[in-house]
Amino acid sequence: MNLNIRENSWIAKLAAKKLQSENAAIVIGSTIHLYHVSRQQFLQNEKWVKHEICHLQQFEKHGRLLFIIKYLWESIRHGYYNNKYEIEARKAEIE
Repeated sequence: MNLNIRENSWIAKLAAKKLQSENAAIVIGSTIHLYHVSRQQFLQNEKWVKHEICHLQQFEKHGRLLFIIKYLWESIRHGYYNNKYEIEARKAEIE
C-alpha cells in the first residue's frame, strides 16, 4: 500500500468545515490529508490511523473515481454517519 500524508491540506480544511470539526483527516486515493493536526499527532492516534487506513483500502478495492462516487452516493442516501463506508472504517478502529 502506497501511503502519503499531507499536512495543512485545503481538502481536509473543507472536510473539517463540513463536519463542523476543529481538525480533520480525509483520504483521497493514496493520500491522507490532514487539517489542524500534525503528522506526528495523527500517527500517535491508533484509532484514527486505523480508520483512515480502512478508507485507503476502500480506495484500493473500488478504484479512485468509483469509490468517490459510491461514497458520495452513500452519504447522500444515508448521511455521513450512516454511510456504510464510514461504518466499516469505525469498525476498523477497534480491530
